[in-house]
Amino acid sequence: MMAKPISQAGKVALDDRDTLHTLALKFLPIQHPVLRRARMIKNSRLDSVIEMYRDREMGSGQLDVEKLPSELGPSLEPADFSMLRALVLLPSYDVYSLRVTLRDSGICVNDSEALRLSPIKMKELAAYMKNFTRPLLMQIYGEEGMKIETFEDVVALFRDPDIQKARHKLNIMAAKLGIDIERIPKFLEDYADIFMSLSYYRQCLDAVTPAVHEFFESLEDLRKNYQMRSNVQLMAACKDMQSTFSELLTSVTGRLESFDRNTKDMWNDLSADRFRKIETVVRTFHTMMGGILCALTVKMDHWVELFPNRRAGAPGRRADFILNEMRHGMTRIREIEKVGAKAQVA
Repeated sequence: MMAKPISQAGKVALDDRDTLHTLALKFLPIQHPVLRRARMIKNSRLDSVIEMYRDREMGSGQLDVEKLPSELGPSLEPADFSMLRALVLLPSYDVYSLRVTLRDSGICVNDSEALRLSPIKMKELAAYMKNFTRPLLMQIYGEEGMKIETFEDVVALFRDPDIQKARHKLNIMAAKLGIDIERIPKFLEDYADIFMSLSYYRQCLDAVTPAVHEFFESLEDLRKNYQMRSNVQLMAACKDMQSTFSELLTSVTGRLESFDRNTKDMWNDLSADRFRKIETVVRTFHTMMGGILCALTVKMDHWVELFPNRRAGAPGRRADFILNEMRHGMTRIREIEKVGAKAQVA
């Protein structure tokens, strides 16, 4: 069976908002009409470039941001150029990382929906979200909560035609959280959003992990190849990538498991304050998790696209791709994880 690129596996939507590595520039205050139709992407080297077009036969038309002045001339606004240069430095273009990094860069979006996952993606993550929604619903609704599948179902309960019944449930929730009834909708919105982010990263991790392990098997094949194993530079690159990718998977997996434990502990003493503390910690790691998963997904997408199985591609071709494409950006990847490790210690 031939593997698929991670970003196209399963039912993952192609909406730019749902990816880790693409950003539609139409959502930003870009003035140039040509640029507004383009997007920023991470290529196989993890360089951030402007993708002017993508076509199945012609491929991807990519342009380095620093070359924009010579390509567009005086029609390029200084503000546009400055903004794009800032976007080049971002480690990931997933919506949760962008909320942090765009704010820190002083960049606004034209539409608030630009920093939210698409409705299709949110529906797709429903199975992941159950781990976070069920404890809340059980706390408030008891066994009746087991019948509730989504936050839309919660809203429907609040709109129950039996006003007294709905009011009673609202009072129960408000008492457990220590907040006014009027603040419950905002709490639910924040709760759904923060745990949707964890569900999103968990799905990305689940998608890329098998591809990384298959890549490791391909590296082992190269080590066993008589001609390839005598290539000192190749062997060093293989060792470095396997070590780095393993550490990245361990880092993100450990962080997500830690969040899962903290979430379960929260229900032992449910309060709005405890939730806010967890919310703050999770958002602190959005950039790190997004950056690591973006790097792994981009690297694995390009590898799988060229070598969909272990028999595809001669050893020499695989070695050339590793040395000329795959190993580029490794220092940048390690820096992302290093910053995340420092934040964890802090």
